[in-house]
Amino acid sequence: MKNTVEIRWHGRGGQGAKTAALMLADAAFMTGKHVQGFPEYGPERMGAPITAYNRISDNPIRVHSNIYDPDYVVVVDETLLESVDVTNGLKPEGAIVINTTKTPEEVKPHLKGYTGGVYTIDAREISEKCLGKYFPNSPMLAAIAAISGVMDKEDFFREMEASYRHKFSKKPEVIEGNMKALHMAYEEVE
Repeated sequence: MKNTVEIRWHGRGGQGAKTAALMLADAAFMTGKHVQGFPEYGPERMGAPITAYNRISDNPIRVHSNIYDPDYVVVVDETLLESVDVTNGLKPEGAIVINTTKTPEEVKPHLKGYTGGVYTIDAREISEKCLGKYFPNSPMLAAIAAISGVMDKEDFFREMEASYRHKFSKKPEVIEGNMKALHMAYEEVE
């Protein structure tokens, strides 16, 4: 599809990959894009591998299926590199972003010969610094927004703040922490 960006998310139940995919879809929708954000479930239990997807386009989206040849892949849990073929179908002109303390060069041997862009970010450190707990979804969401360029930076932050204000209206400290995590991750992804 012309002018469409497809993103596949890999995570484990409870890490927020599904939530991040839905939030990205909501933010893009609010800027006038056509969007899809949806999960694919297997055994629904905490810690089980899950997959979520985004389609973001300037044009109406008429396909309704999983994404088999994504432009971008987000890996929320680096242990999945050993058990899931996260680069399956990933376009070489696209990129993968991985939550890890390792450098892109250190993770490349685990990517089955993938030749496209490889980015890493320590979402644990960012979320613990900004939120006091390990919630990797906000840093990973900002990282993929930065790498993919699916929306303007200012639009992204404006819509994410509006989303957090709606979701956490009675917890202003959560809004502030998540926004800080988004800003930090957007700048730190390497």
